[in-house]
Order: sequence, then structure tokens, then C-alpha cells
Amino acid sequence: MRRPFQLFSTLALLLLVAACGAGTGETPAADAASSGEDDAAVTTGSGGQPPVASTQPDKELLMAPRDPKMNEKAPDSFRVRFTTTAGDFVIEAHRAWSANGVDRFYNLCKGGYYDGVKLFRVVKGFMAQFGIHGDPKISKWWMNATIQDDTVVKSNQRGFVTYAKTGQPHSRSTQLFVNYGDNGFLDAQGFSPFGEVVEGMNIVDSLYSGYGERTTSEQGSIYKQGNAFLDEKYPELDSIITARVVD
Repeated sequence: MRRPFQLFSTLALLLLVAACGAGTGETPAADAASSGEDDAAVTTGSGGQPPVASTQPDKELLMAPRDPKMNEKAPDSFRVRFTTTAGDFVIEAHRAWSANGVDRFYNLCKGGYYDGVKLFRVVKGFMAQFGIHGDPKISKWWMNATIQDDTVVKSNQRGFVTYAKTGQPHSRSTQLFVNYGDNGFLDAQGFSPFGEVVEGMNIVDSLYSGYGERTTSEQGSIYKQGNAFLDEKYPELDSIITARVVD
């Protein structure tokens, strides 16, 4: 039976355009079969070791997206351990897959940007999205700190990690998503995977998904109010505790 993703993609695009009016909408469009809002099945934790680095993020540096310290060239490949309220997972990034995307990811993680960030859009069967900082004073600096597009080298398959973006070119900034299944239809839309979950995909699967797509059209409020908005309206969301480069 053919999956009518085109109709749902059009609806999601309309939501995207509405968010873009405030300069904030970043989202891949799901297909109709990927839009359920059921809770994800809870699985056991990964039992991963704590991050190697434990230093607190430099808040002033996080408000300076053009600072050279936040724009260093990344290693050819490296791993980042995400410690979350659901457990740990590890992303392995490859610069050959998406050089601009990997450089940005490396600097964000090195600077502690993702600490405390909510996994605000988790859609069972589609993807888990995050990347709006919990402090609106920080997120406003990164909202328009975009990077150049990269050629799509890898496909958006299960476990692959990609930047969310608007329908405009060169619109990637800080938002990421982990693919839950075969989302290869995103490849032609310019969504370029830069890494892959190599440990703890069961943790990603277990992230709270009960709100489904309800947060998709509220990115403007998330940018303006940060975690305060999400804590009040969507209190069950999982959070990233730390995200650290480990090797």
C-alpha cells in the first residue's frame, strides 16, 4: 500500500512556513505514516560511562557564535556521548559526510551548547529532534547563525543524525534530529546526515513521544521562552543533561 507522504509533507510545510514568519522554523516534514503520537516503548538504559569532560559551559562564549573558538575545524571523525534523562547514547560524526555540519556539531558540543536542551519533538516512527537552547538569551544568538549547506552523501536511514532546516538554502544552525526509520525521502530535500548513533539507539527509541507533532508549530515560543515554556506546557519531555566529545 502506497504511503501518502506527499499530503502530510504539504501540511508540515505549511506549519514550517508559519514558523518561518518569526524566523524560527526548522523541521523535516514527516510522511503520514510517521505522525503517530503514541508513547514510545520504554527500554532499558545503555549503562554507558559518564562523559570524559565535566566542565561547565562558558555562557559568554555560547553567546558568541562567530568567535573563532566556536568555529574550529573538527577532527575527521569523533564521538559525542549524550547523557539524557532517559539514558546515554553516542553519536559518531564523520567530516567526510557533511563537513560544515560536523564542524558546527563539534564546536557546539565542545562548548556545552546542548547541556540542558530538551528533546522537544519526538515522533514515533519518524525522528527525535532537539537543539533549541533552554536559555533564550543564548538561543537568540544562534537562531540566525547558519552554516552553508553540504552535499547529501549518506541517506536518512535509521540511526543517522541530520540537521533540521527551513525550506531556504543554508539555513542549518543548531537543531538536529535522529532518524527512527527509513526517511530517505528527505535526501532529495537537502537533509544531509553527518553522523550516526553507534551506541544507545534503544535509549533514543525510548525518548518520550507522547506529544508527537504538537510542538512543531511552537518553535517561536520555544525560542522566546526556552525551557520555561516547555517545562510548563510539555513537562514529560526528556532532556539532555550533558553532551561531550569523548574521542
